[in-house]
Amino acid sequence: MKGAKKAPASFDPDAAAVPGSGVFGLSDSPERARVVLLPVPVEATTSYGGGASRGPAAILAASRQVDLYDAETGRPYEAGIAWLQADRRVSRLDRDAKRLAKPIVARGGPSGSKALQRAAVRISDLGARVNDAVRRIAREWIGRGKLVGVVGGDHSAPFGAIEAQAERHPGLGILHLDAHADLRDAYEGLTWSHASIMHNVATRLPGVARIVQVGIRDLSGTEAAMIRSSGGRIRTWFDPDLQRSLLGGTAFSELAKRIVDDLPDAVYLSFDIDGLDPALCPHTGTPVPGGLSFAQATYLLRAVVESGRRIVGFDLCEVAPGPRGDEWDGNVGARLLYKMIGWALLSLRRS
Repeated sequence: MKGAKKAPASFDPDAAAVPGSGVFGLSDSPERARVVLLPVPVEATTSYGGGASRGPAAILAASRQVDLYDAETGRPYEAGIAWLQADRRVSRLDRDAKRLAKPIVARGGPSGSKALQRAAVRISDLGARVNDAVRRIAREWIGRGKLVGVVGGDHSAPFGAIEAQAERHPGLGILHLDAHADLRDAYEGLTWSHASIMHNVATRLPGVARIVQVGIRDLSGTEAAMIRSSGGRIRTWFDPDLQRSLLGGTAFSELAKRIVDDLPDAVYLSFDIDGLDPALCPHTGTPVPGGLSFAQATYLLRAVVESGRRIVGFDLCEVAPGPRGDEWDGNVGARLLYKMIGWALLSLRRS
């Protein structure tokens, strides 16, 4: 196990991590760290496979296996990386919402049942309270000058953090990597559904100037219509189009440059793990064939930074651990998280 931190004076970044140590084997306090990670273990509105609420714990455990020197980004750990305690109220709210949502999800929505319609209203209230808690925590640490990252949970988890970042950075752009467009209006009758995160961002957060989506390969006709009618505010790079360009001989470096050109100066990364090839995340809740390789995803982060843009915040969601003993999803998630941190730190140093 890599990356233990015994004491500042004796810290050996190449040593084995101490069991039970902090994220990436570090022992940084949030007050000292430059990077603060907020776990949001929610999955009340999950509509297919479950397990995303266990994602933060799986990533935390796997992170202790990650070597701290990174050939691309150097030594991100030197800035300090801290893992906050999950807010227990958020977990309680999610448990209540999940119980209420189960019969709604089972029948594909609350239509035709007054009891389920009342439950949907209650779930929306609980989701709003989760958003309030996440926004409050994110706003506090952003105000202290920290680089804040949300670790989900399903993809509804980061809404409050995106809201806090949009307040701090008017004209914010979101680089959204995902298999799904997430532009559904109250999917299955649930306002804060994981499938509605970008719809909610687009319709509720005027401080977000543009959403640039990459890897999308599963969407509804209504979502496609929303993209077309957005006036360019939502720019979607569909996975079949990217793959056709690649198969036709276009270098991914050229595609990455075109994608990044769509972004404003301040960028928030919103990464649903199923944006990757499902071989890298086989237990995520809604895997879809296709997607980015790990190298393509991290190259895209490099392209953002080399363009001179700033990565001001990020989230990583929908990592779902496999059966006991299968740590692959957590392993990929932890390594992707470290890359996101490393490139974000570099972007802020260069700004």
